[in-house]
Amino acid sequence: MNRFLSLSCKIFLKPIVDRVLIKKVEGLENVPKSNFILAANHQSHLDQIATGYVCVPRRFHMIGQIDRYTGFLGILRDIIYKITGVIPVNRKDPLSKKKAIEKAKEVLEKGDILVIYPEGTRSRTGKLQPPKLGIAKIYLKTGVPILPVGIKGTFKLLPPGKVFPIFQREVIIKVGKPLFFIKERERAKNLKEDSPEYKEICKKIAQKVMEEIEKLLL
Repeated sequence: MNRFLSLSCKIFLKPIVDRVLIKKVEGLENVPKSNFILAANHQSHLDQIATGYVCVPRRFHMIGQIDRYTGFLGILRDIIYKITGVIPVNRKDPLSKKKAIEKAKEVLEKGDILVIYPEGTRSRTGKLQPPKLGIAKIYLKTGVPILPVGIKGTFKLLPPGKVFPIFQREVIIKVGKPLFFIKERERAKNLKEDSPEYKEICKKIAQKVMEEIEKLLL
């Protein structure tokens, strides 16, 4: 999302979101002045509003799937992605996932914020799911700190399978302290990305991120 659109959301949409969705926000003082990778749990389409709430009025990008909706919904999704600068990824296509990681690297190197949901898809139960390795791969390529964010209440208001949300001030956003994996990145520099050692480092980073998100949900 470019600066103009992000600023517009801050001015015009944030007050509405405050009134109809947000119950409490904690930890905004932890948001870095420089750019970062925002990592949040994923229970609902409302999570995009919650994570955007943390990012505005700065430039930010999300990674979004293109393998689920077709027809009118697919066209609508593509239009929204184009306007808001979402990085598309087909989660069933290894090449698409690789391209998404490279694009994420590009936007971070420009100084923009990246929003990613490490679980890879919305939880169907409301409980945390095991993380995918994409967030760790992006971190290892860029060294940009990961900011864990825990979101509560969105599953109740708009769980997967439901079309229209309930508008109540139920959403709680908790922002943790930035995570740095300096030693892991140094180790990974001399490893091939398809090596077992590299993958083990990725698993360690991704798991640590999820553990921090879980703490924020308590």
